[in-house]
Amino acid sequence: MSEVMLHQTQVPRVAAVFDDFLAQFPTPAAMAAAGPAAVITAWGRLGYPRRARRLWEASCVIADHGWPDDLEALPGVGRYTARAIDAQVDDVDVVAIEVNVRRVAQRVAGAVLTDRAAEEEARRVGGRLRGRDRLLALMDLGATVCRARDPQCSSCPLRARCATRGSLPGEARARQAPFEGSFRQRRGVVLAALRRGPSAVADLDADALTSLVTDGLAATDGPIARLP
Repeated sequence: MSEVMLHQTQVPRVAAVFDDFLAQFPTPAAMAAAGPAAVITAWGRLGYPRRARRLWEASCVIADHGWPDDLEALPGVGRYTARAIDAQVDDVDVVAIEVNVRRVAQRVAGAVLTDRAAEEEARRVGGRLRGRDRLLALMDLGATVCRARDPQCSSCPLRARCATRGSLPGEARARQAPFEGSFRQRRGVVLAALRRGPSAVADLDADALTSLVTDGLAATDGPIARLP
């Protein structure tokens, strides 16, 4: 759950809701039985509510069939999430590439890397570290020292090996569009209303509601809209 929650979301926001969320859904079976509406409601304003829907769908698969050998078989679980869980839970010696690990790998290599190339570079940079320790070390290094802006190169343990020693030319820096006035905000307003209870379709933003229904985050019964 923490890996899914932390996608594009700051740690303090996740930490504020994680314990209550885990208490409400302590096992995949408990989440599956609770239904999507309960999970979407508990997700609250954590952001990217489709993740809540996918988390519930994954819990249903696990409850019915057990944990798959390949976690990417679960709804909403991609290569990074699967490998990060394997490394952190079971200390499997795999490399998971998220934004901080990628930044470290690319700056040390001095080149923009594909996912697979970044994995190999991270393995090389990690030296004798493996699995969980390598993932967390490189992630923390990227978050606190090899930062996107104002990297602290003088205190970096990889300085002597780094080809860049600063920002990589052409380094992509994703910027999210402003939330205020966006369609995401409109969807959020409708979803917040549905968390409070069923609402008249006529009272809701039609385009936002249609989008939520398409994503499995809302449903309509004639003139009434509700959580699924």
